[in-house]
Amino acid sequence: MKEARRGPLRMGVLGCADIALRRMLPVLVEEECAELVAVASRDRHKAASTADRFGCDGTVGYDTLLRRDDIDAVYIPLPPALHHRWVTEALAAGKHVLCEKPLCTSYADTLDLMKQARARGLVLAENFMFLHHSQHGAVRRLLDEGVVGAVQVFSSSFGVPPLDPAGFRYRPELGGGALLDTGVYPLRAAQLYLGGELEVLAATLRIDERTGVDVAGTALLSAVDGTAAQVSFGFDHAYRSHYALWGRAGRVTVERAFTPPEQLKPPVRIAQQDRVTELAVAADHQVRGAVRAFAAAVRSGAEGPLDEEITLRQARLVDEVRGRARRFPHRAGRL
Repeated sequence: MKEARRGPLRMGVLGCADIALRRMLPVLVEEECAELVAVASRDRHKAASTADRFGCDGTVGYDTLLRRDDIDAVYIPLPPALHHRWVTEALAAGKHVLCEKPLCTSYADTLDLMKQARARGLVLAENFMFLHHSQHGAVRRLLDEGVVGAVQVFSSSFGVPPLDPAGFRYRPELGGGALLDTGVYPLRAAQLYLGGELEVLAATLRIDERTGVDVAGTALLSAVDGTAAQVSFGFDHAYRSHYALWGRAGRVTVERAFTPPEQLKPPVRIAQQDRVTELAVAADHQVRGAVRAFAAAVRSGAEGPLDEEITLRQARLVDEVRGRARRFPHRAGRL
């Protein structure tokens, strides 16, 4: 393993994706635990303009950045189909890796990256930022206190309005599609609360006839004890970012589950018989939480993938949803 380094984690970024520009790079600039050293793009102008905006070096070409010896770790926000190649290249260059979700487009590729990271003793993390918001810990405490009793059903939806039609999400060869973009969130949340192995019982995908990508879907899953999970997702929807846990004694609902603004005190609703209580949990910055957790893992001397078992279960679930799904045509503007 690379020797742990004191001081801020020196970070490089492969690509100038929108999520990097809007959410990750500002945090890397501000956080004391990290230092943004360089950003790479295949486009010289984009590399220079991004570097000027965030006060770091601009590098043309991802390989060039990976060869730098003043970078300890990289953040990879590239389209999903490019993750396996560039995580492999980064690990081979001796860099720790924080990679946007999904880590890969298949279970086989995910397992391969896990083996590579473990063999090299390098931290590899799949970046589900929502997991680092404190509202989910608040929900867990409510469940532990028995406010809903034994959970019978987990349900979750994540949908957004139509996205840029020229973007990678509408290109199958780049790992586009709603399952990999929005569907992975409710699937990961189901794991957060139900734990263990989940079985995909049934699924649907709606396929855009022009692009060939799935733009909406659903899945029904079961835990080993029969607890059900119902999830829905897509990017041809009114915005919704939600999950609920329904038990014998009541229901807990989270309405801004996956992308809450950092200033928001997310409402958590508790419904018990004829009483409804709404709690405003503390505001939190899940992007900062994700960066801090990654930097702490590297500085602690952690070796290999973080949350390896859960990450592999997640990849297997995505494969199973894709494999079991009944496909239907989807037409823009459909009522």
